[in-house]
Amino acid sequence: YFLRHARSRNYVSESEVCKLESVPLDFGDYHPLKPITVTESKTKKMNRKGSTSSTSSSSSSSVMDPLSSVLDGTDPLSLFAAAADPVTAAPPTDGARRKRDKDESSAVGSDFEPWSSKRGEILARYTTKEKLSINLYMGSEKGKATSTGSAVSEKVRTRLEELDDLEEGSQKELLNLTQQDYMNRIEELNQSLKDAWSSDQKVKALKIVIQCSKLLSDTTVIQFYPSKFVLITDILDTFGKLVYERILSMCVDNRVSLPDNFSPESVNDTAKETCLNWFFKIASIRELIPRFYVEAAILKCNKFLSKTGISECLPRLTSMIRGIGDPLVAVYARAYLCRVGMEVAPQLKESLNKNFFDFLLTFKQIHGDTVQNQLVVQCVEIPLYLTLYSPAIDWILQCIAYHAPDVLLTEMMERCKKLGNNALLLNSVMSAFRAEFIAARSMDFIGMIKECDESGFPKHLLFRSLGLNLALADPPENDRLQILNEAWKVVTKLKNPQDYINCAEVWVEYTCRHFTKREVNTVLADVIKHMTPDRAFEDAYPQLQSIIQKVITYIYDFALLFSVEKFLPFLDMFQKESVRVEVCKCIMESFIKHQQEPTKDPVILNALLHVCKTMHDSVNALTLEDEKRMLAALINGFIKMVSFGRDFEQQLSFYVEARSMFCNLEPVLVQLIHSVNQLAMETRRVMKGNHSRKTAAFVRACVAFCFITIPSLSSIFTRLNLYLHSGQVALANQCLSQADAFFKAAVSLVPEVPKMISVDGKMRPSDAFLLEFLCNFFSTLLVVPDHPEQGVLFLVRGLLNVIQDYTWEDNSDDKVRIYTNVLHLLSAMTQEAFIYHVDKVDSNDALYGGDSKFLAEINKLSETVVSQILDHLKTLGKEETLKRQSQLALYFFNTILAHGDLRNNRLNQLSVNLWNLAQKHGFADTKTMVKTLEYIKRKSKQPEMSHFTDLALRLPLQSRT
Repeated sequence: YFLRHARSRNYVSESEVCKLESVPLDFGDYHPLKPITVTESKTKKMNRKGSTSSTSSSSSSSVMDPLSSVLDGTDPLSLFAAAADPVTAAPPTDGARRKRDKDESSAVGSDFEPWSSKRGEILARYTTKEKLSINLYMGSEKGKATSTGSAVSEKVRTRLEELDDLEEGSQKELLNLTQQDYMNRIEELNQSLKDAWSSDQKVKALKIVIQCSKLLSDTTVIQFYPSKFVLITDILDTFGKLVYERILSMCVDNRVSLPDNFSPESVNDTAKETCLNWFFKIASIRELIPRFYVEAAILKCNKFLSKTGISECLPRLTSMIRGIGDPLVAVYARAYLCRVGMEVAPQLKESLNKNFFDFLLTFKQIHGDTVQNQLVVQCVEIPLYLTLYSPAIDWILQCIAYHAPDVLLTEMMERCKKLGNNALLLNSVMSAFRAEFIAARSMDFIGMIKECDESGFPKHLLFRSLGLNLALADPPENDRLQILNEAWKVVTKLKNPQDYINCAEVWVEYTCRHFTKREVNTVLADVIKHMTPDRAFEDAYPQLQSIIQKVITYIYDFALLFSVEKFLPFLDMFQKESVRVEVCKCIMESFIKHQQEPTKDPVILNALLHVCKTMHDSVNALTLEDEKRMLAALINGFIKMVSFGRDFEQQLSFYVEARSMFCNLEPVLVQLIHSVNQLAMETRRVMKGNHSRKTAAFVRACVAFCFITIPSLSSIFTRLNLYLHSGQVALANQCLSQADAFFKAAVSLVPEVPKMISVDGKMRPSDAFLLEFLCNFFSTLLVVPDHPEQGVLFLVRGLLNVIQDYTWEDNSDDKVRIYTNVLHLLSAMTQEAFIYHVDKVDSNDALYGGDSKFLAEINKLSETVVSQILDHLKTLGKEETLKRQSQLALYFFNTILAHGDLRNNRLNQLSVNLWNLAQKHGFADTKTMVKTLEYIKRKSKQPEMSHFTDLALRLPLQSRT
């Protein structure tokens, strides 16, 4: 009955009416993308007659800035500017500005690598299986019974006794500790220090620090010394921080703390006395090493006493180190002093330089008899012993070289040259100095490396350090080939695979950076030759991965990359699956990032298909969903970049092959279906919709590919949407029977839609997704012609039967909303000409030509649908469902308003009843009702809509009350 009186539509005229009104615009005055300039306004302060109050202005005074209108003319940036008025703000004095500039220039910047970044590497590198020992402080009960009223002299005497007590045996020696036990004990001491400090046992805290510092004089397990230094200096750093913060807290007057750049004059006497007390306590420590380390830990506290305190202490502490006999202990003491000095006074470079030159004067001690005898006792070879010095010397040189002029660096290099057996120093110089400085003098360094004694420090380590610098900075162009030849002569002679690959990894980057594929191929061949015997590559996967990463970083033209003969054999060394997959992912990421144009190069395709196949075959039941998504995205990126141009058959063959190779990754199959559909539409575009026998057969092959592939997918909504999409493609290519097959498959799949589906790992109701799909499906069914052997609207009827039988949630109105959308479809089907068509496909408007039997079938369907809607509205008459009834009634009313012919009295009355039902129980949205009524009144002014005037009079507005 509804569609018997469906409104006749003239879609062309309606489209014209709905177009936006075109208004002539002078672009010289205004453009929507033109920036709006905001200017500060002082008019509110002036209050002059005739002045404006606007704080923002644009190039056109007629245009209102929406941001300014929201802010009521007050721009927050202008308010901040007014608050910091430059007239009222006092300018800094010249002296203060010079001081600030000096502080900024002397501060350590972000380009300085901090000690914390080296800490983990040292702990991981310098380990031992030897048993270790440690002295633990047992505490003392002396002095705890002292009363509050004791004399000051008694208190001082007690504290001195406590300090003496430490050196008279209040310690317990723990023997035979493993490395992990030792580290745990050190951590316990660190915690004991914090606990003692928080419980106001300052002397106990100092005893712990002294005891820990003494451990740094012990070199019985010499290969563990660098790690021990790291652990102990952590405790010293904690102590220094606690003391500094304690004194700083004593400087707070009237709840006002000291500024960052305070002067000693602003420190009160109590804080200064406490600070001096700490230095006096430390000066009374008998042994040199703990006295040095503890004083260095609180070096920053000199700021409380005098401006020149730090600058005076640094040279004295540097001279103290001369009293340390063991060269390894001494060099780490120098490293700690440099570390503290860079933190508290980085501008005092003279002391740091003096520290290093002192080390150079004592460098010959390293090769003295005392050290040699110690190494014999501990069974440590000299090359291993020399590597223990590297962290300390590297750090000292890094501190000195930071922002140092080339003149100083050259002088230091010359001094190193004069020393015999200087390989250790040379290595540290190359590690610490600027890469540009090293690169510019590459041939000089190669000459120095050649002169070094091989027995002391391996030359391949020196070449590795040089290579690391050349990866960061370019040497002179004329020297590049000679540098590579000299370095590779040494590298290729290495017998130990681990030593070889550590060096080769560095020089591969240099080769890729400066040379052609011929040299890169030679280097890769040499790596394969060295790493294949005895499967040495199995212990070098990280380095081999690094080599691959460097090669694809510099050679990102994949046609050139795969023409490197040894590249694919190099990949074959990755036998471990997890590593192999990671390498394949790196290659695919590089291809997707750098490949700009689609490719059909058979070399690239075959190689990358092999790489993608490797990634795909790694997927198993235990693979995480995120990993699957990542692999699928990489493979899809490759598939999208493959194009054979106009050779569509070859393109389809590639997709067929890809489907067989990547069948376990659902997103890849989805991409292949979309790609094949796109291929069919591209064929249609080329043929301009007029298929020949050959192209028609090809398009049917594309359609068959999709029809076969879709059922293998697990996600039901993915299948539904692909059936619909592929059906639309088949329809566009005049494959009518194939399109019907897709649509029938979609209809038969709807009953299988579950109530809940997984979305982003969470279970969600499926109703909203099903509603969206069905609305899209209805829009497509409008242009699908009826099959000559099937009944009228057989697809629509089949879909309605499925919707009727589908089990909907009890509290859901989606079924009725779908029926209402069906009325939109049926109304469009009654028109003489449909609103849209598929080119070269006759829809039902052309096939039936408005035949009365066809319209009668539509009317029967509409009567059934309307009765279903009205029956559902009646079931919502209970109190708890009245709001839903109101919403659905208004939704149905809008459908009748848009698609029904309201000149018919019965339909007019139905719409009035629905309007009243929507408002009956006060659940209607008043704004919506008002806007709807305004729309009806506006439409009534159109000539063919004059009957809306009477309708508007019959639609009362009811308030909620």
